[in-house]
Amino acid sequence: MKILVPVKRVLDYNVKARVKADGSGIDLANVKMSMNPFDEIALEEAIRIKEKGNAEEIIAVSIGVQQNQETLRTALAMGADRAILVVATDDVHNDIEPLTVANILAAITLKEGPSLILCGKQAIDNDFNATAQMLSAKLKWSQATFASEIDVKDDIIRVTREVDGGLQTIDAKIPAVVSVDLRLNEPRYASLPNIMKAKRKPLEEINPADLGVEITQRLKVIETKEPDSREAGLILENIDQLVEKIQENVGG
Repeated sequence: MKILVPVKRVLDYNVKARVKADGSGIDLANVKMSMNPFDEIALEEAIRIKEKGNAEEIIAVSIGVQQNQETLRTALAMGADRAILVVATDDVHNDIEPLTVANILAAITLKEGPSLILCGKQAIDNDFNATAQMLSAKLKWSQATFASEIDVKDDIIRVTREVDGGLQTIDAKIPAVVSVDLRLNEPRYASLPNIMKAKRKPLEEINPADLGVEITQRLKVIETKEPDSREAGLILENIDQLVEKIQENVGG
């Protein structure tokens, strides 16, 4: 079984995002970028499935700018066998929309023939949480989202998923698209020997036209702004002061 894992290059979660002066988006110039944390978890799960003998090959795919090579090299160092870079833009601020990403991944899926696609449930830069669902619909494959536990047995993948009321366990027939949640696993660190080996692993570079996919912008960002600043809190010395403040705020 082949496993396809899409990985996105995003602003590192430790970096404070800065809004561009014209309010058109987040300023990504000269800032640290890294693999989307949810995609890291999906890749780790793919590696664990392979280590259990349930998969033969893991293919990492990234869509975006040329610099996405760095993200793919990280994926290869973690344990992916090969990588595909789809150069869809030359502007790091141009975010490829979920439907276009789904179209590109569907075309790659038809070309590569994986049986399982593991995705992060969402990217931390735009929080769309839409690509996996769109891809499943495009391919007409089984779908499971928000996975917190995964077990592969023959042609069935059992997924425990987090829902509002607790945990739900479902069986999905392979081929399937699964989006993963934070509590699924703890991604490994790439060791120095594996980082060196990653430099020799194959990384194919293509563009959307090679796959017969057209890049179309359907969404327009109207405005991006910083969240409202929070007011400073109060330190109260006793319960009487707390009661007094509560009465003031409720008009009593």
